[in-house]
Amino acid sequence: MTTEETVRYAPEHTPRLSWAQHAPEVYKAMLRLDTAARRGLDPRLLELVKIRASQLNHCAFCLDMHSKDALAAGESVERIIQLGAWEESKHFYTEKEVAALALTDAVTVLTDGFVPDEVYDHAAEHFEEAELAQLIAAITVINAWNRFGVTCRMVPGHYEAGQHQ
Repeated sequence: MTTEETVRYAPEHTPRLSWAQHAPEVYKAMLRLDTAARRGLDPRLLELVKIRASQLNHCAFCLDMHSKDALAAGESVERIIQLGAWEESKHFYTEKEVAALALTDAVTVLTDGFVPDEVYDHAAEHFEEAELAQLIAAITVINAWNRFGVTCRMVPGHYEAGQHQ
C-alpha cells in the first residue's frame, strides 16, 4: 500500500432510537437500579461480569463501555480478551471469578429455562448470600442494559472510561 492509499473501515451505523431521551424516567430508574446492584461488589469483578454478559448478548456498545471501564479499574487486557473463552482459560481467573462468570453465563442464556443447581451452588460457595444477591442483581441489570443497546443499535466506540459512572 502506498502512502496515498488509506485504510477504509466499514461505515459507522446510526442508532435506531435514542431510547433514554424518549423514556427518561425508565433511563433514570435503570441508573438507580444499576447503582443499587453494584453495591458491595468488587468493581473489577463487576466489569468482568458486564463484559461477559455483553459478549453473550452481542452488545457492542456495552462491550466498548465496560472494556474501557475495566481497563481504567486496573483490569488487564489479557483477562479481558480471554473472557470470550473463559471456560478454556480458567487459570486467568480466581475461583470466585470463575463462579461469577459461570453464573453470568447461566443467568444470561436461559436456554434450559433455569440456572442449573451446580452453577448456583458453585457461586454460593464463593459469595456470601448478600453478595450473591447483589451479583445476581448486577447480572440481571447488565442484561437489561444489553437489550436496550442491541435493540436500539447503540453505536460503540465513543465512550470514555468513567463517563457513565
